[in-house]
Amino acid sequence: MQITLTPMRCDEALSLHRAGDVLTINGTAYDFTPLAEGAVLPRAAVACPWLASDVKRNGGVIHLTLILPHGPIPWPAPPEAEVVIHPAPIHVTEDGPVALPSYTPEVVA
Repeated sequence: MQITLTPMRCDEALSLHRAGDVLTINGTAYDFTPLAEGAVLPRAAVACPWLASDVKRNGGVIHLTLILPHGPIPWPAPPEAEVVIHPAPIHVTEDGPVALPSYTPEVVA
């Protein structure tokens, strides 16, 4: 499964879990098993507020884009915030929880 992330300022959390072609997003399972090779499932056909693209199967791999929520980031953004400002795509090959990039600013007392 190839997951591209598009960052968005949002206080909600995102959790992902993969089991084969089933991606569970915040507790709701989305089963992409029926998606045939080369097929495209329009984003509008999937009732998921985190989905930001159509879902495709190419080379046997599911490709999709999800919104990556993140908290406030100061300006100028510190280098450690780059992982959420410009997240790298995630190639998920194992079943289980999917690790997402995150950034938590240090609180200055």
